[in-house]
Amino acid sequence: MFKNSSIQSPFRKFIGFCIQRKFLVITFFVLVWLVSYIFLPLNVTENNASFEIKSGSNLSQITNQLVEMHVLEDSFRFKLLSFLFGKAESFKRGHYQLNKNITPLDLLNMLSSGKESLFSITLIEGATYNDLIKRIKSNNHIKKTIENYSDSNILKMIHAEVSYVEGIFFPDSYYFYKNTSDVEILKNAHNILMKKLSFYWENRSDDLPYDDMYDALIMASIIEKEVLMKDEAPMVAGVFVNRLKKGMPLQSDPTVIYGMGKKFNGNLRRKDLRKDTLHNTYTRRGLPPTPIALPSQSSIEAALNPAITDAYYFVAMGDGRHYFSKTLKEHNWAVRKYQKRK
Repeated sequence: MFKNSSIQSPFRKFIGFCIQRKFLVITFFVLVWLVSYIFLPLNVTENNASFEIKSGSNLSQITNQLVEMHVLEDSFRFKLLSFLFGKAESFKRGHYQLNKNITPLDLLNMLSSGKESLFSITLIEGATYNDLIKRIKSNNHIKKTIENYSDSNILKMIHAEVSYVEGIFFPDSYYFYKNTSDVEILKNAHNILMKKLSFYWENRSDDLPYDDMYDALIMASIIEKEVLMKDEAPMVAGVFVNRLKKGMPLQSDPTVIYGMGKKFNGNLRRKDLRKDTLHNTYTRRGLPPTPIALPSQSSIEAALNPAITDAYYFVAMGDGRHYFSKTLKEHNWAVRKYQKRK
């Protein structure tokens, strides 16, 4: 049969044009729909901001989990997004924390990169070992593995080469993944403390009255509890070093309070200063047997690089600072001026 190619050619072009145009229109709307979806913030609240991808979970299980949590409205669009970006099989196990402005694209990148959320615990400068343990126990993201918190057990678990647990952890904020064990937290805090202490010990001033690094750590803990203004730490250290060299008792109130333990009610009395304990530096000369708190880096540095001073006394002036005196006569005057007027 005879075919009129001159008639069919424009028709084919027209059909091809229509198909192409229809495809372009569809493509355009798909792109608009996709772009509007990937940059639209998800429904994240305090109740669904935290979730976990368990080992072996596939794309369908993960998206269904997010739908059940009401983070996603449906699973289809997120699945499609995952396939289009080639990350449908790239999701990694772990615990994730979503922020309120996260978009589907942000979520996709987070899950495929395996950037688990980090949690934190802050060990406070000047806190005691008991304070530290309470913080660990109350942190729901830390895996609790320790049953016995005695000195000997903890020291063995963290491989510490000292005899007491007080003061051997560095006060700082520590970031960790969910279910990091309590032992790992303690071990990390202890190792950091020892690294900092070792550094300042190697770079210490000459002629210090310490037998070893542990003595310096004890001194640092006392300084930590004495000062409010960090810039005074070297001066307070200088006074204590002078007293140790002269064989004078340190007479530090925080050591008395620590020795009293739970008996301390917030009011330190004269009879408390006279009651002997292992840590009472009024009744005993030299350093107490253990640190009394977690010392900060500034206190460690001050203990090992004290200010050179003629002062042997100091008294709180009531504004967070201290008045330093060279003689007992001057000190007594300062006590009358700054303490007995209260």
